[in-house]
Amino acid sequence: MIRKGGLIAVNPFGKSWKQKMSTTPTAPIQFGPFEVTSQVFLTTPHSFALVNLKPLLPGHVLICPQKPHKRLTDLSTPELTDLFQAVQRVQRMLARHFFAGGASDRASSSAPANTTEDSSATTPSDKDGKTQPSPATGTPEAGSFNIAIQDGIEAGQTVPHVHVHVIPRIRNLTEKSEGLGDYLYEKMAAEEGNVGGALWDREQVRPTPGGAFARIEDAERKPRSLEEMEEEAKMFRGLLEEMDQDGKGGAEGGVVQV
Repeated sequence: MIRKGGLIAVNPFGKSWKQKMSTTPTAPIQFGPFEVTSQVFLTTPHSFALVNLKPLLPGHVLICPQKPHKRLTDLSTPELTDLFQAVQRVQRMLARHFFAGGASDRASSSAPANTTEDSSATTPSDKDGKTQPSPATGTPEAGSFNIAIQDGIEAGQTVPHVHVHVIPRIRNLTEKSEGLGDYLYEKMAAEEGNVGGALWDREQVRPTPGGAFARIEDAERKPRSLEEMEEEAKMFRGLLEEMDQDGKGGAEGGVVQV
């Protein structure tokens, strides 16, 4: 329980929630009709996180509810809260890896070409043009994230299982270019963002796509091998375990620090 202003609120994500988290699946896990157990690097009481078959950018991962809900509105309150608690935890883990010193070197080899038009971005400034202090490396504030959900086939959903895209944007490497629009959303709406396309192609004929966006096939962008995905999942599991050991994934005052 947490006492705030004389009121007592029950925190569903205290020590017991942390104890139920795991970096190693104990049973087969399904993402829609696909078995993805070896690609999973985090499980919680109601959610799981997995690496992506065709990531748009380095670190692009998916967070899903354990139950195969098709729409976000199908989730119960505990499931919805757990899902976004997991999103926050994964953000901190990705920041630890991609926003730390030397992270740009690790990501540059797998980053798409021409991901940003301006590679000379400076430290963020406030509205008066004053330079803000640089955030600590390895924290979410040292970079940015795209968090997106394609909720339904008209929005581009190709696997009938709710999934949250978490995509780190590395400063001076994969950040949004200046000007209107963001190439990442164009990719997400096109074939490159078709999470289920390659999965369907591996096992059966993919379903007829819905939505207003035309399919844009990219012959140069290939699905990753199972071995590559398992290796990345193993790395992310190790990072999450390091966070727990450092106390950044623990519970303080009844509140889980994810």
